[in-house]
Amino acid sequence: MGIRTAPRGTVLVSGASIAGPAVAFWLHRYGFAVTVVEKSTGLRSGGYPIDVRGTAVEVARRMHILPRLREAHVESRRVTFLEADGGEAAVVHPQAVVGGVEGHDVEVPRGDLTDVLYGAVRDDVEFVFDDSIDALAEHGHGVDVTFRSGVQRSFDLVVGADGLHSHTRELVFGPEQRFHRYLGYCFAVFTMPNTFGLSHEVLLWNAPGRAAALYAVGDSSELHAFLNFARPEPPHEALRDAEAQRDLVAATFAGDGWEIPAMVAAMGRANDPFFDSVSQIRMPAWSSGRVALVGDAAYAPSFLTGQGSSLALVGAYMLAGSLAAHRGHTAAFAAYERDTRGFVELNQAQVGEGDAALFPTTADALEKRNARLRGLTALPPRTGRPAHTALTLPPEQGPSRRGADPHGGGDDRDGRALGGRAR
Repeated sequence: MGIRTAPRGTVLVSGASIAGPAVAFWLHRYGFAVTVVEKSTGLRSGGYPIDVRGTAVEVARRMHILPRLREAHVESRRVTFLEADGGEAAVVHPQAVVGGVEGHDVEVPRGDLTDVLYGAVRDDVEFVFDDSIDALAEHGHGVDVTFRSGVQRSFDLVVGADGLHSHTRELVFGPEQRFHRYLGYCFAVFTMPNTFGLSHEVLLWNAPGRAAALYAVGDSSELHAFLNFARPEPPHEALRDAEAQRDLVAATFAGDGWEIPAMVAAMGRANDPFFDSVSQIRMPAWSSGRVALVGDAAYAPSFLTGQGSSLALVGAYMLAGSLAAHRGHTAAFAAYERDTRGFVELNQAQVGEGDAALFPTTADALEKRNARLRGLTALPPRTGRPAHTALTLPPEQGPSRRGADPHGGGDDRDGRALGGRAR
């Protein structure tokens, strides 16, 4: 790894999923020299479909990647909700469930979004795969970084974009437990053969406290399978033990009908299962010294909101723009948080509660949810959820703007601040 310099300084970004390449894109545009380090050996392909909604669509447009995302758009036509015995409870349009806007918001396979983001920035920034941050030592003029490989380098700033279980956050802010908000569910996702003849649709089965979904992306021969269940406390003993995860899922869904036995068996055979608790990250501050967090590392909203990718894209834009608009990193990080936090918290609050939740835990709440679903139309809604568009993006920072002085932590000397606020 060679040292790279730029007029506005050097930035190390940890994580090459969504928030990482997005913030790298904007930082490069504003004149920073950016290095992205990723612990995986390459980009992570595959993954279930994810949404880009509301304000995040405008970020994608400004990145000039929106046409590519529209080409990859998953055209889901319906969501069929099923009773515990497999009988039909309701059929609704997918956007009516997630609060999206047909023709505006996009849903793409996760791997497609990461490929598009990487393609937009790979020729402009340095990517280092199969390595990660091992230690950080901040001093008056930068941050000394020791990598897992043993390489040591110095950067002016560090951005943690390494997800819900961020190691950067742990190094700088302390254990994850301080910021982890468990939402009462665990889930497993994996792929399995599409032996059901499903196309462009989702089947969602529910029993009190348990749910299963089969997601057909187009006419693929594979389905994205999903198993979700309520649990009072997170199963700490299973979070790092794949065999314990399979055993827990099998025990939880034992005795359930429909296609549940086949799904549980498929999870045991799958080579790509992913298991975790359903959680949010809530932090009192997203930066400390010369280190800032973005995306799930700072404010994971959980998949229950469907807003993780959108918050990552918007947060990346706001963070880089703040660094471009202010002379010192201290003022820039403060502006990033001031102008973005309201939007983040509004979207984190979209998690349903009680009988309004997508995955009710009692028979009474489940019946109330089904009754509400039967009242929805099978046509796409005309408007989305207000939270998705509750932030008006500030203009892009022009090349004539004075940028952040990475060696200074003082106030914004030219008096300009970004004006994006949650409405």
